[in-house]
Amino acid sequence: MKRVVITGIGAVTPIGNTAEETWKNMVDGKCGIGQITRFDTSDYKVKLAAEVKDFDPLQYMEKSEARKEDLYSQYAVAAAIQAVEDSGVNTENTDPYRFGVYVGSGTGGMTTFSEEHGKLLERGPRKVSPFFVPMMISNMAAGNIAIRFGCKGATLPVVTACATSTNAVGEAYRAVKHGYADVIIAGGAEATIVPLAVAGFTNCQALSLTENPEEASIPFDARRNGFVMGEGAGMLILEEYEHAVSRGAKIYAEIKGYGNTCDAYHMTAPDPEAESSGHAVKLAFEEAGYFEGELSPESEYINAHGTSTPLNDKTETAAIKKAFGEAEAKKLHVSSTKSMTGHMLGAAGAVEAIAAVKAIEEGVVPPTIGYKEADPECDLDITPNKAVKADIKMSASISLGFGGHNGCVVFGAVEK
Repeated sequence: MKRVVITGIGAVTPIGNTAEETWKNMVDGKCGIGQITRFDTSDYKVKLAAEVKDFDPLQYMEKSEARKEDLYSQYAVAAAIQAVEDSGVNTENTDPYRFGVYVGSGTGGMTTFSEEHGKLLERGPRKVSPFFVPMMISNMAAGNIAIRFGCKGATLPVVTACATSTNAVGEAYRAVKHGYADVIIAGGAEATIVPLAVAGFTNCQALSLTENPEEASIPFDARRNGFVMGEGAGMLILEEYEHAVSRGAKIYAEIKGYGNTCDAYHMTAPDPEAESSGHAVKLAFEEAGYFEGELSPESEYINAHGTSTPLNDKTETAAIKKAFGEAEAKKLHVSSTKSMTGHMLGAAGAVEAIAAVKAIEEGVVPPTIGYKEADPECDLDITPNKAVKADIKMSASISLGFGGHNGCVVFGAVEK
């Protein structure tokens, strides 16, 4: 089996338009949530979202190209360009047929879908854009990234709702580990802060109705009452270890394990018994060798899914306890960076994987901000309000999606 390492990162998020800016603001506990500015919310119960700020697609592509890409794809391409530049990988130092793209989206081109449907209703079918379908479909971010960098290897968009980019990273890890690729750009992107999507999530009672940004996304807090919609993209360059070493690449961390299960329980609600979600976490850490090694839980960090919904946070707490045992689970460093970024849906797992990687590199656990009231059913060490220094040897990102999708990716410091 091949070793798989991370050699590049890129992100566009509500708290930063690069991976480094995002990480700095995570550590500083900056909140990216505010009033929705994309449309008039007068008739909406939900007033808040975590929007990307000051993003200019023309920093990454020509105007003619930007006009043919949905916002989610623009975010994806921008984050991929950052990650590729960070890594230094290209088709001169990598066989293009062994250079792949595993990039997904939970909803695809929701902005385009909403805008073109409006044209259809108001102005008739002749006014619908000829680019409607390629801009809307969920695979097109991966396709656009492959076109940009000449990646002729496997290009496989993953769509597992809020677990999308965790599964994308995990499946890319397996492809490189088993020798099917040398390099894969992996991650996810989302841009759903549009009237139709906000209305839909509101009516399925998923979103917080709070109008105070400091009390809206408060994972593991007893006052939590729904998630806040976020947007953006996160990308990681996964590379076979010897390939990375041979070209002198910087290595952030090594992927050690991956778990992927399904609750097979309900369309939107997690299984309260947390059997399958806990099993996904355990599978990932077993593959990483955690339970057979000498690492202490105090040297572990888990970036939790932590959506700030009543069901998710207590179920995820139970899942972590099932994987590690209750006593050991309470010693782990845990936090939810969704308290700052909101829920980036299909992009969440990749951005949170970047946070897990940076926690190892810099020895810092980012906080769960806005935490005030303890919930006895969420009694892990969730790093309340302020980042902490810690000698992190192994970290993980957990994602749980509608449909019962569970994913966990584990990272470790690189041993030469």
